[in-house]
Amino acid sequence: MKIAFYTLGCKTNQYETQAMERLLLERGQEIGHFDEPCDGYVINTCSVTAVADKKNRAVIRRCRREHPEAVIAVCGCYSQHEPEVIRELGIDVIGGSGSRQEFLDMLLSALENRSHQENLDNALRRREFEVLPAGGLEERTRAMLKVQDGCVNFCSYCIIPYTRGPIRSAPLGVAVAQARELADRGYREIVVTGIEIASWGADLPGKPEVTLLIEAICRAVPELRIRLGSLEPRIVTEDFCSRLTKLPNLCPQFHLSMQSGCDTVLQRMKRKYDTARYYESVCLLKSYFPDCAVTTDMIVAFPGESEEEFADSLAFIRKCGFADMHIFPYSRRPGTVADKMPGQHNNATKEQRSREAIAVAEEMSLDYRERLVGSVQRVLFEEKDGRYFTGHAPNYVKIYMECGEEEDLHNQLRDVTVTGIYADGVLGKMQNVK
Repeated sequence: MKIAFYTLGCKTNQYETQAMERLLLERGQEIGHFDEPCDGYVINTCSVTAVADKKNRAVIRRCRREHPEAVIAVCGCYSQHEPEVIRELGIDVIGGSGSRQEFLDMLLSALENRSHQENLDNALRRREFEVLPAGGLEERTRAMLKVQDGCVNFCSYCIIPYTRGPIRSAPLGVAVAQARELADRGYREIVVTGIEIASWGADLPGKPEVTLLIEAICRAVPELRIRLGSLEPRIVTEDFCSRLTKLPNLCPQFHLSMQSGCDTVLQRMKRKYDTARYYESVCLLKSYFPDCAVTTDMIVAFPGESEEEFADSLAFIRKCGFADMHIFPYSRRPGTVADKMPGQHNNATKEQRSREAIAVAEEMSLDYRERLVGSVQRVLFEEKDGRYFTGHAPNYVKIYMECGEEEDLHNQLRDVTVTGIYADGVLGKMQNVK
Protein backbone atom coordinates (compact mmCIF):
# COMPACT_ATOMS: atom_id res chain seq x y z
CA MET A 1 0.00 0.00 0.00
CA LYS A 2 1.13 3.56 -0.75
CA ILE A 3 0.46 6.12 1.99
CA ALA A 4 1.10 9.88 1.96
CA PHE A 5 1.32 12.40 4.81
CA TYR A 6 0.41 16.06 5.24
CA THR A 7 1.66 17.81 8.37
CA LEU A 8 0.39 21.02 9.91
CA GLY A 9 1.83 22.82 12.90
CA CYS A 10 4.90 22.56 15.07
CA LYS A 11 8.24 20.75 14.93
CA THR A 12 6.85 18.09 17.26
CA ASN A 13 4.19 17.27 14.67
CA GLN A 14 6.87 17.14 11.97
CA TYR A 15 8.93 14.78 14.12
CA GLU A 16 5.95 12.49 14.71
CA THR A 17 5.06 12.40 11.02
CA GLN A 18 8.61 11.38 10.14
CA ALA A 19 8.44 8.67 12.81
CA MET A 20 5.17 7.31 11.41
CA GLU A 21 6.65 7.23 7.91
CA ARG A 22 9.57 5.16 9.16
CA LEU A 23 7.29 2.80 11.09
CA LEU A 24 5.16 2.19 7.98
CA LEU A 25 8.25 1.47 5.91
CA GLU A 26 9.32 -1.07 8.50
CA ARG A 27 5.93 -2.72 8.05
CA GLY A 28 6.45 -3.05 4.32
CA GLN A 29 4.39 -0.07 3.18
CA GLU A 30 5.35 2.55 0.58
CA ILE A 31 5.46 6.27 1.35
CA GLY A 32 4.05 8.47 -1.40
CA HIS A 33 3.57 12.19 -1.97
CA PHE A 34 0.40 13.96 -0.93
CA ASP A 35 -0.20 15.28 -4.45
CA GLU A 36 -0.13 11.85 -6.13
CA PRO A 37 -2.59 8.93 -6.18
CA CYS A 38 -2.19 6.80 -3.03
CA ASP A 39 -4.16 4.15 -1.19
CA GLY A 40 -4.21 6.17 2.01
CA TYR A 41 -3.62 9.73 3.19
CA VAL A 42 -2.69 10.81 6.72
CA ILE A 43 -3.29 14.38 7.87
CA ASN A 44 -1.44 15.28 11.07
CA THR A 45 -3.28 18.30 12.44
CA CYS A 46 -2.54 21.33 14.62
CA SER A 47 -4.98 23.16 16.88
CA VAL A 48 -2.94 25.97 18.36
CA THR A 49 -5.36 28.63 17.01
CA ALA A 50 -8.75 28.89 15.32
CA VAL A 51 -6.85 29.77 12.12
CA ALA A 52 -5.01 26.45 12.39
CA ASP A 53 -8.36 24.67 12.78
CA LYS A 54 -9.60 26.32 9.58
CA LYS A 55 -6.49 25.14 7.71
CA ASN A 56 -7.02 21.61 9.03
CA ARG A 57 -10.58 21.50 7.71
CA ALA A 58 -9.55 22.90 4.34
CA VAL A 59 -6.85 20.24 3.86
CA ILE A 60 -9.17 17.43 4.99
CA ARG A 61 -12.01 18.52 2.69
CA ARG A 62 -9.68 18.89 -0.28
CA CYS A 63 -8.17 15.47 0.32
CA ARG A 64 -11.60 13.83 0.55
CA ARG A 65 -12.80 15.66 -2.57
CA GLU A 66 -9.75 14.74 -4.65
CA HIS A 67 -9.47 11.14 -3.41
CA PRO A 68 -13.00 9.85 -2.78
CA GLU A 69 -11.97 6.18 -2.88
CA ALA A 70 -8.87 6.44 -0.67
CA VAL A 71 -8.65 5.79 3.05
CA ILE A 72 -8.20 9.11 4.85
CA ALA A 73 -6.82 9.16 8.37
CA VAL A 74 -6.58 12.17 10.67
CA CYS A 75 -4.53 12.51 13.86
CA GLY A 76 -3.02 15.30 15.92
CA CYS A 77 -4.23 18.02 18.26
CA TYR A 78 -7.29 19.05 16.23
CA SER A 79 -8.81 15.57 16.10
CA GLN A 80 -7.91 15.13 19.78
CA HIS A 81 -9.80 18.29 20.70
CA GLU A 82 -12.72 18.22 18.23
CA PRO A 83 -13.29 14.64 17.06
CA GLU A 84 -16.94 15.33 16.31
CA VAL A 85 -15.93 17.75 13.54
CA ILE A 86 -13.63 15.11 12.05
CA ARG A 87 -16.47 12.57 12.10
CA GLU A 88 -18.74 15.00 10.26
CA LEU A 89 -16.09 15.31 7.53
CA GLY A 90 -16.42 11.60 6.78
CA ILE A 91 -12.95 10.48 7.81
CA ASP A 92 -12.13 6.75 7.84
CA VAL A 93 -9.55 6.66 10.66
CA ILE A 94 -9.55 9.04 13.62
CA GLY A 95 -6.73 9.20 16.15
CA GLY A 96 -5.56 11.87 18.54
CA SER A 97 -2.22 13.31 19.57
CA GLY A 98 -0.86 10.14 21.19
CA SER A 99 -0.45 6.40 20.58
CA ARG A 100 1.03 6.73 17.10
CA GLN A 101 1.69 2.98 16.89
CA GLU A 102 -1.96 2.20 17.58
CA PHE A 103 -3.04 4.83 15.07
CA LEU A 104 -0.97 3.11 12.38
CA ASP A 105 -2.52 -0.24 13.34
CA MET A 106 -5.95 1.29 12.70
CA LEU A 107 -4.80 2.79 9.41
CA LEU A 108 -3.52 -0.54 8.10
CA SER A 109 -6.67 -2.30 9.26
CA ALA A 110 -8.84 0.25 7.44
CA LEU A 111 -6.76 -0.14 4.28
CA GLU A 112 -7.23 -3.90 4.43
CA ASN A 113 -10.95 -4.14 5.16
CA ARG A 114 -12.31 -0.63 4.45
CA SER A 115 -13.67 -0.33 7.99
CA HIS A 116 -14.07 2.81 10.08
CA GLN A 117 -11.49 2.97 12.86
CA GLU A 118 -11.38 5.34 15.81
CA ASN A 119 -9.56 5.53 19.13
CA LEU A 120 -9.21 8.63 21.28
CA ASP A 121 -7.94 8.73 24.84
CA ASN A 122 -8.18 11.38 27.54
CA ALA A 123 -4.96 13.36 27.01
CA LEU A 124 -4.97 14.63 30.60
CA ARG A 125 -4.53 11.06 31.87
CA ARG A 126 -1.39 10.29 29.88
CA ARG A 127 1.65 9.41 31.94
CA GLU A 128 4.06 7.60 29.59
CA PHE A 129 6.36 9.10 26.96
CA GLU A 130 5.87 7.31 23.64
CA VAL A 131 9.27 6.48 22.17
CA LEU A 132 9.26 6.87 18.39
CA PRO A 133 12.09 6.53 15.84
CA ALA A 134 14.05 9.73 15.20
CA GLY A 135 15.05 11.12 11.81
CA GLY A 136 13.25 11.34 8.50
CA LEU A 137 13.34 9.38 5.26
CA GLU A 138 14.66 11.95 2.84
CA GLU A 139 18.27 13.02 2.64
CA ARG A 140 18.36 15.86 5.13
CA THR A 141 21.09 17.70 7.00
CA ARG A 142 19.16 18.39 10.18
CA ALA A 143 17.14 15.97 12.32
CA MET A 144 14.67 16.63 15.11
CA LEU A 145 14.95 14.73 18.37
CA LYS A 146 11.79 14.80 20.48
CA VAL A 147 12.67 14.56 24.17
CA GLN A 148 9.47 15.73 25.83
CA ASP A 149 5.71 15.92 25.37
CA GLY A 150 2.89 17.70 27.18
CA CYS A 151 2.56 20.96 29.09
CA VAL A 152 1.05 22.05 32.42
CA ASN A 153 1.38 25.83 32.07
CA PHE A 154 -2.27 26.39 31.08
CA CYS A 155 -1.68 29.82 29.54
CA SER A 156 -4.98 31.60 29.01
CA TYR A 157 -4.75 31.58 25.19
CA CYS A 158 -3.53 27.99 24.73
CA ILE A 159 -5.38 24.70 24.21
CA ILE A 160 -2.25 22.52 24.07
CA PRO A 161 -2.30 21.23 27.70
CA TYR A 162 -5.74 19.77 26.93
CA THR A 163 -4.71 18.22 23.61
CA ARG A 164 -1.24 16.98 24.61
CA GLY A 165 -1.71 16.21 28.29
CA PRO A 166 0.77 16.51 31.17
CA ILE A 167 4.57 16.46 30.99
CA ARG A 168 6.18 13.21 29.83
CA SER A 169 9.92 12.98 29.31
CA ALA A 170 12.09 10.67 27.24
CA PRO A 171 14.46 8.73 29.51
CA LEU A 172 17.97 10.16 29.29
CA GLY A 173 19.40 6.91 27.90
CA VAL A 174 16.78 6.79 25.14
CA ALA A 175 17.48 10.38 24.05
CA VAL A 176 21.24 9.78 23.98
CA ALA A 177 20.85 6.51 22.05
CA GLN A 178 18.68 8.22 19.44
CA ALA A 179 21.18 11.06 19.09
CA ARG A 180 23.94 8.52 18.40
CA GLU A 181 21.74 6.75 15.85
CA LEU A 182 21.18 10.05 14.03
CA ALA A 183 24.93 10.63 13.96
CA ASP A 184 25.46 7.17 12.49
CA ARG A 185 22.89 7.94 9.78
CA GLY A 186 24.88 10.94 8.57
CA TYR A 187 23.01 13.89 10.04
CA ARG A 188 25.13 16.95 10.85
CA GLU A 189 22.75 18.73 13.23
CA ILE A 190 20.10 17.77 15.78
CA VAL A 191 17.29 20.04 16.95
CA VAL A 192 16.19 19.09 20.46
CA THR A 193 12.44 19.55 20.42
CA GLY A 194 9.25 18.95 22.38
CA ILE A 195 6.14 20.78 23.49
CA GLU A 196 8.02 22.52 26.33
CA ILE A 197 11.55 21.12 26.59
CA ALA A 198 12.46 23.20 29.65
CA SER A 199 10.12 20.93 31.65
CA TRP A 200 12.04 17.78 30.63
CA GLY A 201 12.72 15.60 33.66
CA ALA A 202 9.88 16.89 35.86
CA ASP A 203 8.20 13.47 35.69
CA LEU A 204 11.36 11.34 35.91
CA PRO A 205 12.84 9.85 39.11
CA GLY A 206 14.87 12.48 40.93
CA LYS A 207 13.46 15.22 38.64
CA PRO A 208 16.69 15.82 36.68
CA GLU A 209 17.01 19.25 35.07
CA VAL A 210 17.09 19.73 31.32
CA THR A 211 20.67 21.04 31.49
CA LEU A 212 21.75 17.48 32.27
CA LEU A 213 19.99 16.23 29.13
CA ILE A 214 21.58 18.92 26.94
CA GLU A 215 25.03 18.08 28.29
CA ALA A 216 24.51 14.35 27.72
CA ILE A 217 23.37 14.78 24.11
CA CYS A 218 26.13 17.24 23.22
CA ARG A 219 28.81 14.97 24.68
CA ALA A 220 27.37 11.83 23.11
CA VAL A 221 27.69 13.25 19.58
CA PRO A 222 30.50 15.84 19.71
CA GLU A 223 30.78 15.87 15.91
CA LEU A 224 27.17 17.06 15.49
CA ARG A 225 25.77 20.54 16.01
CA ILE A 226 23.07 20.58 18.69
CA ARG A 227 20.35 23.22 18.47
CA LEU A 228 17.77 23.81 21.17
CA GLY A 229 14.06 24.27 20.57
CA SER A 230 11.97 26.91 22.32
CA LEU A 231 13.01 27.62 25.92
CA GLU A 232 11.04 28.91 28.88
CA PRO A 233 12.85 32.09 30.08
CA ARG A 234 13.00 31.04 33.73
CA ILE A 235 15.33 28.16 32.85
CA VAL A 236 18.10 30.62 31.94
CA THR A 237 20.26 31.08 35.04
CA GLU A 238 23.95 31.65 35.74
CA ASP A 239 24.39 27.89 36.25
CA PHE A 240 22.52 27.06 33.02
CA CYS A 241 24.65 29.44 30.96
CA SER A 242 27.94 28.52 32.63
CA ARG A 243 27.42 24.81 31.99
CA LEU A 244 26.31 25.32 28.38
CA THR A 245 29.41 27.37 27.52
CA LYS A 246 31.42 24.18 28.07
CA LEU A 247 29.62 22.49 25.15
CA PRO A 248 31.45 23.53 21.95
CA ASN A 249 28.93 21.86 19.63
CA LEU A 250 25.92 23.68 21.10
CA CYS A 251 24.57 26.23 18.61
CA PRO A 252 24.52 29.80 20.00
CA GLN A 253 20.89 30.39 19.08
CA PHE A 254 18.33 30.58 21.87
CA HIS A 255 14.62 30.88 21.19
CA LEU A 256 13.12 32.32 24.37
CA SER A 257 9.34 32.13 24.55
CA MET A 258 8.00 35.64 25.24
CA GLN A 259 4.48 36.33 23.78
CA SER A 260 4.31 39.91 25.12
CA GLY A 261 6.68 42.61 26.29
CA CYS A 262 4.16 44.13 28.69
CA ASP A 263 3.70 42.91 32.27
CA THR A 264 -0.06 43.46 32.46
CA VAL A 265 -0.60 41.52 29.23
CA LEU A 266 1.68 38.73 30.45
CA GLN A 267 -0.47 38.53 33.59
CA ARG A 268 -3.65 38.16 31.52
CA MET A 269 -1.91 35.52 29.44
CA LYS A 270 -1.05 33.71 32.71
CA ARG A 271 2.62 33.54 31.74
CA LYS A 272 4.87 32.66 34.67
CA TYR A 273 7.44 35.45 34.35
CA ASP A 274 7.52 39.21 33.94
CA THR A 275 9.57 41.42 31.65
CA ALA A 276 12.26 41.97 34.29
CA ARG A 277 12.90 38.21 34.57
CA TYR A 278 12.75 37.83 30.82
CA TYR A 279 15.27 40.61 30.24
CA GLU A 280 17.55 39.05 32.83
CA SER A 281 17.56 35.86 30.74
CA VAL A 282 18.38 37.78 27.57
CA CYS A 283 21.27 39.58 29.28
CA LEU A 284 22.66 36.35 30.74
CA LEU A 285 22.67 34.64 27.35
CA LYS A 286 24.33 37.58 25.62
CA SER A 287 26.92 37.81 28.39
CA TYR A 288 27.89 34.13 28.29
CA PHE A 289 27.49 33.73 24.52
CA PRO A 290 28.74 36.94 22.84
CA ASP A 291 27.13 37.48 19.41
CA CYS A 292 24.56 34.72 20.04
CA ALA A 293 21.17 34.98 18.37
CA VAL A 294 18.28 35.41 20.81
CA THR A 295 14.97 34.91 19.00
CA THR A 296 11.37 34.89 20.15
CA ASP A 297 7.64 34.86 19.37
CA MET A 298 5.21 37.68 20.04
CA ILE A 299 1.40 37.81 20.06
CA VAL A 300 -0.10 41.19 19.24
CA ALA A 301 -3.63 42.47 19.89
CA PHE A 302 -4.27 40.10 22.78
CA PRO A 303 -7.71 40.73 24.33
CA GLY A 304 -7.72 44.03 26.16
CA GLU A 305 -4.27 45.07 24.92
CA SER A 306 -4.35 48.87 24.94
CA GLU A 307 -2.32 51.19 22.73
CA GLU A 308 -0.10 51.93 25.74
CA GLU A 309 0.45 48.23 26.44
CA PHE A 310 1.30 47.59 22.81
CA ALA A 311 3.74 50.52 22.84
CA ASP A 312 5.35 49.02 25.96
CA SER A 313 5.80 45.73 24.09
CA LEU A 314 7.46 47.45 21.14
CA ALA A 315 9.81 49.33 23.46
CA PHE A 316 10.68 46.09 25.26
CA ILE A 317 11.56 44.13 22.13
CA ARG A 318 13.80 46.98 21.00
CA LYS A 319 15.51 46.81 24.40
CA CYS A 320 16.09 43.06 24.00
CA GLY A 321 17.50 43.43 20.48
CA PHE A 322 16.27 40.13 19.05
CA ALA A 323 18.05 38.58 16.09
CA ASP A 324 14.76 37.30 14.70
CA MET A 325 11.10 37.22 15.69
CA HIS A 326 7.86 35.54 14.71
CA ILE A 327 4.91 37.92 15.04
CA PHE A 328 1.39 36.53 15.40
CA PRO A 329 -1.88 38.43 15.65
CA TYR A 330 -3.97 36.95 18.46
CA SER A 331 -6.31 34.27 17.16
CA ARG A 332 -9.29 33.21 19.27
CA ARG A 333 -9.12 29.60 20.38
CA PRO A 334 -12.50 28.25 21.58
CA GLY A 335 -12.09 26.34 24.82
CA THR A 336 -9.54 28.73 26.30
CA VAL A 337 -9.91 31.43 28.95
CA ALA A 338 -8.78 34.17 26.56
CA ASP A 339 -11.58 33.37 24.11
CA LYS A 340 -14.10 34.72 26.63
CA MET A 341 -12.10 37.76 27.71
CA PRO A 342 -13.49 41.24 27.06
CA GLY A 343 -11.70 43.60 24.73
CA GLN A 344 -11.41 41.34 21.67
CA HIS A 345 -9.79 43.33 18.85
CA ASN A 346 -11.03 43.56 15.28
CA ASN A 347 -8.99 42.38 12.30
CA ALA A 348 -7.97 45.90 11.33
CA THR A 349 -6.31 46.45 14.72
CA LYS A 350 -4.63 43.05 14.58
CA GLU A 351 -3.25 43.74 11.11
CA GLN A 352 -2.01 47.23 12.02
CA ARG A 353 -0.23 46.07 15.16
CA SER A 354 1.24 43.11 13.30
CA ARG A 355 2.69 45.46 10.67
CA GLU A 356 4.20 47.72 13.32
CA ALA A 357 5.75 44.84 15.26
CA ILE A 358 7.08 43.19 12.09
CA ALA A 359 8.72 46.47 11.08
CA VAL A 360 10.56 46.64 14.42
CA ALA A 361 11.50 42.95 14.18
CA GLU A 362 12.91 43.47 10.68
CA GLU A 363 14.99 46.44 11.86
CA MET A 364 16.52 44.33 14.63
CA SER A 365 17.14 41.39 12.29
CA LEU A 366 18.91 43.66 9.80
CA ASP A 367 21.02 45.17 12.57
CA TYR A 368 22.04 41.71 13.81
CA ARG A 369 22.95 40.50 10.32
CA GLU A 370 24.93 43.66 9.53
CA ARG A 371 27.07 43.02 12.61
CA LEU A 372 28.02 39.65 11.11
CA VAL A 373 29.63 41.17 8.01
CA GLY A 374 33.33 40.34 8.02
CA SER A 375 32.94 37.44 10.44
CA VAL A 376 33.69 33.82 9.60
CA GLN A 377 30.80 31.41 10.12
CA ARG A 378 30.82 27.61 10.05
CA VAL A 379 27.95 26.89 7.64
CA LEU A 380 25.99 23.68 7.23
CA PHE A 381 24.90 23.72 3.59
CA GLU A 382 21.49 22.31 2.74
CA GLU A 383 20.11 23.05 -0.72
CA LYS A 384 20.46 24.88 -4.03
CA ASP A 385 18.45 28.09 -4.46
CA GLY A 386 18.92 29.47 -7.96
CA ARG A 387 22.55 30.39 -8.40
CA TYR A 388 23.18 30.10 -4.66
CA PHE A 389 23.77 27.21 -2.32
CA THR A 390 22.14 27.98 1.02
CA GLY A 391 22.76 26.82 4.55
CA HIS A 392 22.70 28.04 8.11
CA ALA A 393 25.35 29.33 10.47
CA PRO A 394 25.37 28.13 14.11
CA ASN A 395 23.28 31.22 15.01
CA TYR A 396 20.72 30.06 12.38
CA VAL A 397 21.30 33.01 10.08
CA LYS A 398 20.75 31.89 6.50
CA ILE A 399 23.84 32.01 4.30
CA TYR A 400 23.69 32.45 0.51
CA MET A 401 26.83 31.54 -1.40
CA GLU A 402 27.27 31.58 -5.17
CA CYS A 403 28.39 28.27 -6.62
CA GLY A 404 28.88 26.58 -9.95
CA GLU A 405 26.21 24.56 -11.74
CA GLU A 406 27.75 21.23 -10.82
CA GLU A 407 28.90 22.17 -7.33
CA ASP A 408 27.13 20.16 -4.62
CA LEU A 409 27.64 21.32 -1.03
CA HIS A 410 24.69 19.43 0.46
CA ASN A 411 25.35 18.29 4.05
CA GLN A 412 28.85 19.81 4.06
CA LEU A 413 30.23 22.06 6.78
CA ARG A 414 32.40 24.89 5.44
CA ASP A 415 33.94 28.07 6.83
CA VAL A 416 32.42 31.08 5.11
CA THR A 417 33.21 34.79 5.36
CA VAL A 418 30.09 36.97 5.55
CA THR A 419 30.39 39.65 2.87
CA GLY A 420 27.03 41.45 2.94
CA ILE A 421 23.27 41.39 3.44
CA TYR A 422 21.07 39.43 1.07
CA ALA A 423 17.31 38.70 1.15
CA ASP A 424 16.42 37.12 4.51
CA GLY A 425 20.03 36.27 5.32
CA VAL A 426 23.58 37.19 4.34
CA LEU A 427 25.98 36.58 1.48
CA GLY A 428 29.02 34.42 2.05
CA LYS A 429 32.33 33.63 0.41
CA MET A 430 34.10 30.33 0.94
CA GLN A 431 37.30 30.44 2.95
CA ASN A 432 40.39 29.16 1.14
CA VAL A 433 41.04 25.51 2.00
CA LYS A 434 44.69 24.95 2.88
